[in-house]
Order: sequence, then C-alpha cells, then structure tokens
Amino acid sequence: MTEVVGHNAPRRDARAKVTGSARYGYDVALPGMLHAKVLRSPHAHARVVSIDTSAADALDGVAAVLTRDRLGAMMTTFGSLIKDQPVVAVDTVRYVGDVVAAVAAVDERTALAALDLIDVTYELLPTVADIAEALAENAPELFPEEPPGFTPHYGPGAHATLRPARNVSFEYGHTTGSPDAWDDCDHIFTDTFHFPRMHHMHLEPYVSVSTAAADRLEVWTSNQMPFQLRQELARLFSVAESVVRVHGEYIGGGFGGKSNCRTEHIGLRLSQLAGGRPVRFCMTLEEAFLTISQHKATLTLKTGIKADGTFVARQSTVLLDAGAYSEYSPFVAEKAGYRMPGAYRWQHIDTTCWTVHTNTVPAGAFRGFGGTQATWANERQLDLIAQRLGIDPFDLRCRNMLDLGEQTVPGERPIDSDLKLGLDLVADAIRYHARPHVPGRGIGIAMACKDGGGMNKLAQARVKIDVNGNVYLAAGLTEMGQGGHSALSQIAADVLGTEPARVRFTDVDTDYSPFDSGTNSSSGIVVTGRAVAEAAERARRQVLEFAAESLDLPVEQLDLRDWQVIADGVGHPLPPMIQQVYGGTGFEFSAEGQYKAAFSSETPFETQAAFWEIGWAAAEVKVDVETGKVDVLQLVISGDAGKVINHLGARGQDEGAAVMGLGQALFEELRYEGTDLLNGEALNYRVPMADDLPASFVSITQEQGHGSGPFGSKGLGEGGMLPVPPAIAAAIADAVGVQLTELPMTPERVLDAIDRRHVTI
Repeated sequence: MTEVVGHNAPRRDARAKVTGSARYGYDVALPGMLHAKVLRSPHAHARVVSIDTSAADALDGVAAVLTRDRLGAMMTTFGSLIKDQPVVAVDTVRYVGDVVAAVAAVDERTALAALDLIDVTYELLPTVADIAEALAENAPELFPEEPPGFTPHYGPGAHATLRPARNVSFEYGHTTGSPDAWDDCDHIFTDTFHFPRMHHMHLEPYVSVSTAAADRLEVWTSNQMPFQLRQELARLFSVAESVVRVHGEYIGGGFGGKSNCRTEHIGLRLSQLAGGRPVRFCMTLEEAFLTISQHKATLTLKTGIKADGTFVARQSTVLLDAGAYSEYSPFVAEKAGYRMPGAYRWQHIDTTCWTVHTNTVPAGAFRGFGGTQATWANERQLDLIAQRLGIDPFDLRCRNMLDLGEQTVPGERPIDSDLKLGLDLVADAIRYHARPHVPGRGIGIAMACKDGGGMNKLAQARVKIDVNGNVYLAAGLTEMGQGGHSALSQIAADVLGTEPARVRFTDVDTDYSPFDSGTNSSSGIVVTGRAVAEAAERARRQVLEFAAESLDLPVEQLDLRDWQVIADGVGHPLPPMIQQVYGGTGFEFSAEGQYKAAFSSETPFETQAAFWEIGWAAAEVKVDVETGKVDVLQLVISGDAGKVINHLGARGQDEGAAVMGLGQALFEELRYEGTDLLNGEALNYRVPMADDLPASFVSITQEQGHGSGPFGSKGLGEGGMLPVPPAIAAAIADAVGVQLTELPMTPERVLDAIDRRHVTI
C-alpha cells in the first residue's frame, strides 16, 4: 500500500469548481425546457374552497397548470415515515407558504404572471403558532384524519407511538435501568432549555430538471439522497423504481435540507401534463425559507445526582416543533431522544420526545440531526449543576464521562474515543485551568457525543481497473462540498497501490451507480468508505491472482504498486501480461464491496452505531455589560477522525461545522410573529460573517485510531458544531455570572439576564 491516505491529495473537483466548469443541479439545461413556479398560500390555516385556473391556462406561453384536480393517478401526499405533506393542497393549507398550485411556462416571467391569474377561495381556520398553543386543550386539530404512516420496530428499551396526542404526530421513548435509581440521588434538579428554529442557508437553491415519458421518469437534481428520492418518486407515481432515474449532480451545500422531495415531484407531474417536455423548477432563496427548517425545541431535564457529583438518573422531555408536516421529524425525534444522555454514565435513563405540529414551516433534517438540541440542553444543565454544587465544570465532566470501550446503553457500540484526552486537548489549548478572572471575560468548555453513520445504513461500491491501470470508482455518495469523492478515491488508491490522480469517481446515477442509502449522518468515510475499501481489496486480489498465474508464483509473494506486480523486489508491468492473455481486445478487472449495519436484537435501534462522533470545544468571550454584546475572542474545537484520510478535508469539516455552531450560538433564528415568518430572506436572516470569526480560531484533528472505517477512520462533519453553543454559554457564565438557557444568545437576551441577576462588574 502507498502513503496516499493521511496526506493532502488535491480535491478531485477543485479545478472544475474554480474554473466554473463543474455542473451543479442549478446548471442543468435541456432543449425545449419549461420553467416552473408555484403558488403559495397566504394563510397559515385554511380550507381550500375553490381554485379557478382558467385565466392561467389561457395565458400565452403556459404549457401546464397543476392543481389538486390534475394530480391524475399520482399519490396526493409524500413524506418519510408519515406521508402527510400534500404535493399541492388538496383540502387544506397548513402554513404560510404551503403549495397550492404550480405552473410550467416558457420562462419564469410567464410562469409568475400565470400564478397571478389563479383565483383561490379560502375559508380561514384557527391556527396554532407554537408548541404551547398546539398542545392546549382547546387547540384546533390540524390533522382530523390520520395520515398514512407506520410505527417503527425497536429493540430493548425503545418504543414509538403514532399520534399519541392532539397535534402530536410521533412519540419516541427510551428507557434503561431501574426507576429505583432515583432513590439513590442526593440532589434532583429540573431545568428547561429552549432551542431556536434555523434555516440551512445553502448557497445553491432547491432545483431540479425533470422529464416524464410514458415509460420513464428522469430527474437531474441537487439532492443528498438520490436512491431514497427514487424510491419516493416511484411510490408517488405508482411505478417500479426501475422506471425512475435520478442523476446526482454536484450540490452547492445541503446540511440535511436537500433530502426528500423538494422540487422533483412537482416538476415530473408538470412534465407529464406538458406532454413530456423538460421542466426546470428552481426556487428562490426566499422560497427555501418557506420549504424546510431545523426544529425549534423545548427540552426539560430532570437529573438526579449524588452529593459528590456522580450522575445517577436522567429524565428528559423533548418537544420538537415539527411545523405543518412530519417530514423527517420522526427520525429526528428518535435521535434527539437517544442522544439526551450525552457522553456520560447513567444508571437510569428515561426519555420521551414528541414531534408537535404547528402552523409554521415544516421542520426536517439539519446538520446534527437532533444532536444539536440534545447537546445544548445536556451540556447546559451540567454547567448549572456544577455551579449549584460548587464543582468545576471540567471536573464534573471527567467524573462522569464514559471511558473508551464503555457502552452508552446495553447492546450499543462501545465508545471509540478517549473522551478525557479530547477534553484535555481543548482545555489546555485555551489555558482553561490557568484562566485569570478578568471582569467581563470568561472561558468555557463543552463536549458532544452522537451516534454516527445512521441507522440501517447500506452502501455498495464498485471498482474497475482497465488495462493501463486507470481506476473507475462508482458509489452513490453525493458530493456537496465535503470532499467525499476525493476521500473515497484516496482510499481506493491506497488499497490499489496507485496515485489518486488515476482514480476517476464516476457520476452518481441511480441507473448505474451502486446503491447508497444516503449522504447523511457523517457516514461517507465509514459506511461508503468501507464498501469502497472492500471493492478495492477484491479488485486488488483479482489482479494479484491473475499475475500469480502468469508468473507462476504464489499470490502471497506478490504486491501491487503503480500498476506493476512486485515479486522479490522486481516490478512486472501489468499491460504486457494482460495483452499476452487477452490480446488487443483489452480487459477490465472488476469487483464490488458492501457495508451494511449489522442487525442486533440487543440494541435499541436493532443496529449498532457505525461509530461515535465526538466533538470538544472551548471558548473565551468578552461580554459588554452595557449592551449585552458577546465577542468570541478564542474558539478551540476538536474532533476525532480515528485516522485522517485527507488533513485539509478533515479540518474543513470541523471548522465549517464550528462556524455553523457559532451562528447557532449568537445569531441564527427564524423569528415568527404568530404564524408569520418575519425574517425569511437573506438580508434579514443573520448568519456569521468573516468579521464574526474569533481572532484565535483553532481546530485540532485527533487521530486516536479506534474508528470502524477504513484504516481506523471515523466520520467528521457534525461533531464540531454541537459543543460550540454550550461552550460559549459556559464562557458567558464565567464572564458575567449568568447561565443562559435559550439560543441564540443575542445581546438582548444576555443583557436581560444580566439585568435580572443585577450583575455588577
């Protein structure tokens, strides 16, 4: 094997992206292409009495108009576990922005003009703006009829219920140990924490180009999960999956938002109505704000501990604001609930998580996937407890953190990082233990732990090698800026003893690419990476077996390097050997590999985590007590890659995640006035800018070597985000003595907390 893995091989997509030749979903254009736009509801909750499209139908340049009466044989609703979101409104709209109709026309200007000609009559219905209103005894029921869905099956300690209460679509519960553990507690603390709704803010909009023929549905799209999209489109149109073809283009950022149907289902139906002409549906950024968001949450933690600070029992109640439709909310609920214990040791865990419907934008997958909400509440309460008991927060964490190789819950994969080592690294980097008390300045630390790789993950890969040693790598991982194709190419190159430049990652196409269950949960390196490594190992074995027969030597005496077979230190070029056997017709070696999460009846999700993604953070802040403004002076973050495949790529994952965590901590929040979104546009939605970055921003990529991926690797990309907000909150508490429990920590909230505590510096 070569020294490919662990070095900074050039990104495979760098030149194409720098020169502008890379093709994103946004760039796809087909001859005769129409352009789609959608009519959105101006009301948060209303019955759709009538829709008159006659004027729009008659407008010159309009090729198709889609309403509830023109769905044909298409299924009316879509979703993940619960199928409750309409393709276009059928009887009811449930949030401002709900899709009522769609138009395909020769250009966007004409399509927008046609939307203005559609006459819709609504009958207004009562609304619920937030979780409290939705759960009130007299709240209107948003789904009087039960939407189609199914209840998942779990292993020991976990359960789920559909529609356990009014306006609650899903309940996840998880318990371990005995409730008698509460009897051993010397202290019991109950605290409530609030988490904001955020937007993904990916630069590339939601976009697809769709064509529909009698026997073929084809889409070119910016989507993280092409095979799951194929499955859902096949269900919606009642066709075999083989009829649907999804082309996975480069993606200009996703962060969870580019999963499930976004534009493709509407584009395909409009194409059908337009006689099969291609239809491009590209949303504006403002429309993206009305499409999907992160879950707002209220989290209440009841925690029992012993007098010396030893954790005993944790009861958690998590309420996720799912918005108008279920989307990925059931799966986020599972993970938010499962991750509530954090990286700590408990005798008893009792978690309940509800997804609550409101008349607001639907919430779905978002970077961290429930871990963001869980980490905020878990780490914040730990700091509150430390203050109450007079114990240093660092010491309280060390006293209770899980050891390397210790199980989080019975049956689960043991922890595969040394948590104390990581916490020491960030604490020492920021001089936590030697911090002076300077008025208005403080330092805080935090740690996050999430099961990585996703549940029931499956990835396949295929490796081909031609006569001249060029490698063709096929896998279903989508490239959305994370460098996944480059890292997987490095893995294949290392196994095959060649240079990464000789590896070509083939286009993602559901007709030809090996299956992959989706690019999410930081799964690329471990899940798809193991499939790639296995395929490359098998291809390597084929080459060596071929050479062993040609050279009349045992396979065990041979090595493969730079497309030569090495025997006793002598290189034997392969092209002449292949030509001698196959002549000028040529030949290809080909092999496949697969990773599938192993079933375990002893594990809550019946499959163990593929790995544990850990994040550590330390922050130093300065707080202006006159204005409440928080300046982050230093930020240190660290993740454990197990074994780094590409150092720059690994840094990029952790540092990009940390900046999103900074935004979550101080700036980002979708603000509502009742059911009306107030800041759903780029100019009014505050994200971190260059001058918001700390003067000292340090990332430490650990290689502890305990990962389950190729060469001992682990996934990165989410862990660096999770601990940043609680670390900054802890630093604020150290600076001015106030413990904040709500994000983002805006100047108004910080100043209000200071005023309420009458802090003087």
